[in-house]
Amino acid sequence: MRKNALVLLGLCTVLIASAQQRDVNFFIDQALKTSPLLQDLRSQVATNRLDSLRIHAGLRPQVTGNVSALLAPVVGGWGYDYAITNGGYLTAVVSASQAIVGQRNIATQAQTLTLLSLTAQNTAKTTAQDLQRSVAIQYVTAWSDRQQLDFNREMLDLLRREEAVLKRLTETGVYRQIDYLTFRTTLQQQELLVLQAENQWRNDLSALNYLSGITDTTAFELPEPSLLPQLLPAAERSAFAEQYRLDSLRIRNSEALIDLAYRPRASVVADAGYNSSFAFQGYKNFGLSVGMNLTVPIYDGLQRRLQHDKNVIAEQTRLNYVRFFKQQYQQQIAQLQQQLTQTEQLVAQSAEQIKFSQALLDANAKLLATGDVRIADYLLALNNYRSARYVVTQQRSVRLQIINQLNYWSLQ
Repeated sequence: MRKNALVLLGLCTVLIASAQQRDVNFFIDQALKTSPLLQDLRSQVATNRLDSLRIHAGLRPQVTGNVSALLAPVVGGWGYDYAITNGGYLTAVVSASQAIVGQRNIATQAQTLTLLSLTAQNTAKTTAQDLQRSVAIQYVTAWSDRQQLDFNREMLDLLRREEAVLKRLTETGVYRQIDYLTFRTTLQQQELLVLQAENQWRNDLSALNYLSGITDTTAFELPEPSLLPQLLPAAERSAFAEQYRLDSLRIRNSEALIDLAYRPRASVVADAGYNSSFAFQGYKNFGLSVGMNLTVPIYDGLQRRLQHDKNVIAEQTRLNYVRFFKQQYQQQIAQLQQQLTQTEQLVAQSAEQIKFSQALLDANAKLLATGDVRIADYLLALNNYRSARYVVTQQRSVRLQIINQLNYWSLQ
């Protein structure tokens, strides 16, 4: 009894799991998890953090051990000049050096890596937004295909029911054979439409799985995506404009690095150990040394000024991009909002047309059952109804696509 209960529980679990629908958020989450580009950008942030630690580690004293030995024997008067080699030497010392670096230099170098990390993080945000938009576009496309498939199947079922009635009326002489054949041709065309719609739906569903990084070839239902217009930030607060702000900071940082490269650089060096040529009292050649290195740039052929001039050009280019982005942002938003309003009006008008088309089709269907309507008139009413339904389904899809495009610009 217990075993049967466990089997029943497992079967119910499978049925519940299979009944769960995969909505647009499911596919977006899967795409974000499996995207190698997003993983690469996160790795870049982690790498920059390690580089920052490496820079700070390089500012600490650097200690190295060096051992060097040479033996140059003179045998029978043959060998290297003893005055040069002293017959050999042995060096074993520990050296230490400490760069003298100001806080401004340290802060500027750290800012370079911080800007790289911020750029990678902002790129990750915009890349994720691009991916979400692409997945949502494909989801709406696949969902729209299924709506068209369901409608075409509905039309096919209707034609098959009417075909049975028309066949019986044709056999009794109410309708001519040519009328029946005309109707059969429309029925066969509808069967082809259903087959084409099903193939299109399966192909777009497979493309959705592929884009989301999902390995699955099964067909399943897609619920209508719940896409609602989101609040849109001002152009300068958009995450897409953040890159231009980071570019400005990067140019300023480059200016500071150029100036720091032309400041005097100093370091303190010291070593201790054994250094001897064994020429005289080699056992006493243990010792130490302390020194200082100083580098002062004097003339570089005007390279410094040329590097600053390059940054001036880069800043002008950045400002041009900022102005262009603001104009395009405002124009894009206004255009999409206008399209959304027009599409919603078209959907409302088409819905009204469907009511009249369906009423006319139902009336013709009743007359068809009694043989009081021409087949051509019935097919005309059918085509009008089908066209109205197609427009509504198509415009609902267009409306969702426009909302998706608007929401793409909501990132901040």
